Amino acid sequence: MSRSLLLRLVRGAVVVFGVVTLTFLLLRLAPGDPVRRLLGPAASIEQITAARRDLGLDRPLLEQYLHWLGRAARGDFGTSIAHGRPATALLGEAWPATALLVLLSIVLSYAGGLALGALQANTRRRSLDAGLSALAVALNAMPGYWLGLALVMLFTYQLHWLPAFGAVGLDADFLDGWSRVVDRLRHLTLPLATLTLIGLGGTARFARATMRELRDAPFLVVARAKGLPELRVVGRHQLRNALVPIVTLLGLSLPALFSGAVFVEAIFAWPGVGQVLVQAVQARDYPVVMAAATISAALVVAGNLLAEILVTRVDPRVRERRGES
Repeated sequence: MSRSLLLRLVRGAVVVFGVVTLTFLLLRLAPGDPVRRLLGPAASIEQITAARRDLGLDRPLLEQYLHWLGRAARGDFGTSIAHGRPATALLGEAWPATALLVLLSIVLSYAGGLALGALQANTRRRSLDAGLSALAVALNAMPGYWLGLALVMLFTYQLHWLPAFGAVGLDADFLDGWSRVVDRLRHLTLPLATLTLIGLGGTARFARATMRELRDAPFLVVARAKGLPELRVVGRHQLRNALVPIVTLLGLSLPALFSGAVFVEAIFAWPGVGQVLVQAVQARDYPVVMAAATISAALVVAGNLLAEILVTRVDPRVRERRGES
């Protein structure tokens, strides 16, 4: 293992440690008692005291934190207060839905953003460039929850084209074959469109700025002079040389993407980690919130590390500099 990779891993571990520590403190300082929420208003003081003792919530705060940290280091994030099941099991069941939503939105937003950015960077029509720039800025500035609600109002309540909530319809158990696939795709469309449109705006702006700098580069002028098709010049030469900052943007955008997925899943009742996390926060379900925060922080750090590795692969100059250091 190289020294630079080891340093990045150490920094990532420090970031995860800071996130989980801050999350633990904020949860304990937030108003609301998970035991009272669980037992209800009819519970007696003795029942509440016994439940807090069983859950370890009557211990000093530092002792609770060290106990949780020791268990989390072994991969044990505790049992959900609200559901009585392991927190990792609840998140494990919800993770595939979130992974599907996030990964598809990454592919679509970057594919669309790169296409729009390349078109803006190479067009000579100022009106087209200005119009697409205004669209990208508007999409990038829209809050995810506002855009999601706007899409629901338009496509669900006004046009009656798409369902707004859940991953499948109420009659999903009676569907088979293509009917079942179409039902899943219809429920996926609005949450996926919300995440994709938000990411597309930022990617398009960044790609335009990066590729615009290379539009009149000598190697592109030579490629065009050789008679190469414009699509090949843009895709093979211009885009390839612009990939380094774009790949870096991908790693830096992962935190915003995961946080945006939480709100989108809550709006559309999408059965993913975001919806589980929102419900856990409302119920003050400490183990589930801590497990979700830890896993999300680890994934963000891993995403940034992956972006750095991809940058090294894409740009040989970075690899040479790191090899020299």
